[in-house]
Amino acid sequence: MKPMDESSYVDRTFESLDYADAEFRGMEFESCTFRDCTFSGSDLSGTVFTDCRFIDCNLSTAVLTGTGLKNVAFIGCKMTGIDFGVCNDFLFSVTFTRCRLEYAVFFKNDPRKSRFEECSIQDASVSESDMSGAVFSGCDLSRAVFVRNNLTGADFATSENYSIDPEGNSVGGAVFTYPGVLGLLDKYRIILK
Repeated sequence: MKPMDESSYVDRTFESLDYADAEFRGMEFESCTFRDCTFSGSDLSGTVFTDCRFIDCNLSTAVLTGTGLKNVAFIGCKMTGIDFGVCNDFLFSVTFTRCRLEYAVFFKNDPRKSRFEECSIQDASVSESDMSGAVFSGCDLSRAVFVRNNLTGADFATSENYSIDPEGNSVGGAVFTYPGVLGLLDKYRIILK
């Protein structure tokens, strides 16, 4: 596949491109749409995405060191093993719809009020992040680990399989429903009948 030959793109659509294991360091994309593109294993370090959309893309194990994600929407994407903890914090803002975020890492991120809709977030690690007001709608959080996060006002009402320690995370005002709320008691290993 021919590499992108410019360092900056505005209001462009990229479709059906295969850039697996490619390097896109330090590029800028503004108001761009990526549809059915493969960036698995790619190095996107230092690249800035502003007001962009990724639709049905594969970004699994992409390297995001210093990458700027500013108002970026991921729709129907495979994002297994991505470490968002190494992204640039400045204006970090993301939404995920019908994405596969298995083994993803959020470490010291600030995705306040972000939306996770109908996502598989299995085996993910979320620690020391500010997810206050975030919405987890219809998500599967099996084996996801939450450690020292601000989950104040977060909405888990329609998600399932989460296990969150309310003593190790701020959960004031967070929304949970039965039977999912039982995941707040997992650490006690009690039996409920």
